[in-house]
Amino acid sequence: MLLVTTAAALLLLCHHHALAADAPLDSDTVAAWSAPYRNWHYYPDHVIPAEPKIPGFEAFHNTDCPTIYQLPGDDRWYMSFIAFDGKGYNSFVAESDDLLHWRHKGLAMGYGPEGAFDHGGCVVGAFLYESYEVKAPRVLKKREGKYWSLYGCYPLQGGYELRPGYEGVAVSDDGLRWRRAKDAYTLSVHDADCAAWEQDCIYQPWLVEHDGRFFDFYNAANGPVEQTGLAFSTDLLDWSRYSANPVVRNRPGGFDEQFASDPKVFRDGDHWTMLYFGVGRGGAHIMAAFSRDLLHWTADPEPLYKASGNPSGLDATYAHKISLVHNPRNDTLYLFYCAVGNKGRGIGLLTSKPGMR
Repeated sequence: MLLVTTAAALLLLCHHHALAADAPLDSDTVAAWSAPYRNWHYYPDHVIPAEPKIPGFEAFHNTDCPTIYQLPGDDRWYMSFIAFDGKGYNSFVAESDDLLHWRHKGLAMGYGPEGAFDHGGCVVGAFLYESYEVKAPRVLKKREGKYWSLYGCYPLQGGYELRPGYEGVAVSDDGLRWRRAKDAYTLSVHDADCAAWEQDCIYQPWLVEHDGRFFDFYNAANGPVEQTGLAFSTDLLDWSRYSANPVVRNRPGGFDEQFASDPKVFRDGDHWTMLYFGVGRGGAHIMAAFSRDLLHWTADPEPLYKASGNPSGLDATYAHKISLVHNPRNDTLYLFYCAVGNKGRGIGLLTSKPGMR
């Protein structure tokens, strides 16, 4: 009888925790978890300019989609980012000793073969990290002797993000130059489990490894509206979608009423923090959502940073597409983002402490 009672109590406890995870977070909790990411300090200029003049790739401009990482045993930081040459995206890599001054290393991943799902360009940057803790180093993790990244891609050249978009998976031997790990897409609008909310275009992935499973957070479009969904894998090659997608939805009249896009997810103490961008109320803004279980998310209705926040006008049009990294040398968080304003589309920077120069 004691065993039955104990088992029943355990089932009841598990059920209680499941309900707690499913329930939306209360507004006080959301506000408390958002607070550490507010009122940060603007770096005065782009760290990667709109015209980066990458040797051998001078036609590429409009830099976007920064992602910071490190390599095992290497104190330098690396940034993957994309640029556009009128035909499509290529991914590039730069390096830095201080997270402020960047040197170009060259091409990370270019156009796929003609007729392929990634012929229109590749956006590398959903890396497999050793840790997803907010303040952990962004060190790439090796699996089967290689580094791994999911990537966004397009089949067509000739314009900016020509639909439909897909996702693929890439590997690298050195963390600098990337190639396909699979000669087919991992997510597409043609998949049997593709739902109405994502039927027109699949955009950018974000990879998380947790409890022996891989999570792909991604944004996708139905017409002019984008939301964020989730897919699962056990091997990084084959993926299935979460049945309750989208996990972050548009809110009528909100700062994310048109887009809830480009999610970046980190372990943050006893919960998970997602930084994403919303489009609504006249701009693109950096937003936050929170979860206890990676499945059920509650978004803060107020942006962390609104477009036009930088007094110089650097992000007067858009502030979006972030990469977050901690610098242990000065105990400061650096938030890189795509800042679009009076100096064009380039990579901007916010820091949790003032005076970074």
